[in-house]
Amino acid sequence: MYKKFFPIAILASSILYIFVIPANPEPLKIFFKLIPMWIIICMAIFQYKQVPQKTHFFILIGLIFGMLGDGLLHWFTIGLSAFLIGHFFYIIGFLQQWTFSKWRLLTIFPIFACLLIIGSQIVNGLNTNDNKDLIIPIMIYILVIGTMGWLAVMTGKKLITIGALLFLVSDSLLAWNKFVSSLEQMSFLIMVTYYAAQYYIARSIQNSAPLFFTKRNLSREGKRI
Repeated sequence: MYKKFFPIAILASSILYIFVIPANPEPLKIFFKLIPMWIIICMAIFQYKQVPQKTHFFILIGLIFGMLGDGLLHWFTIGLSAFLIGHFFYIIGFLQQWTFSKWRLLTIFPIFACLLIIGSQIVNGLNTNDNKDLIIPIMIYILVIGTMGWLAVMTGKKLITIGALLFLVSDSLLAWNKFVSSLEQMSFLIMVTYYAAQYYIARSIQNSAPLFFTKRNLSREGKRI
């Protein structure tokens, strides 16, 4: 039953926050912003109890720091620091699930190429708006989240990879909207991709389906041929 309850509750609370709750008062908005993450973390804890592995513990801690980042993002550098710590825990958890593949190894180039392009535009925006003190923290964050995304791909796990790449998309949209070009409609995409990212990462605690270019998948393809 929980398999149906958690996704429905996460979806309903996300829709409530994005479309119904007004921007003011701000504390109320932040409270409802955190509800989907509380439910995601509860789902992760429930799954962790069924599959209590060390790698899953680190992912769970990463989710908790992600929720802290949500609540503290009003104070940008503090929220950014919480997300940064969360990504370090994700990195540790993903490293423990590393499975080598030369094809997945090569994904480091498109991932960091995209982040380099986006990062250069963000730096230009920071310089233009006289926010130069944020350049180093944001560049460090981009490096860490890029590493997190690449290591997620290197796990060869479907849900981890989808979640991490959605996280990259969400944070890229957030940074672009905040420092390069602000669009009112962007907030919808930012939150949808963010909640989806955390949901898929949390779901990976129990579901370890392989992604692509793993020995098992390749052997199956060989049998089909």
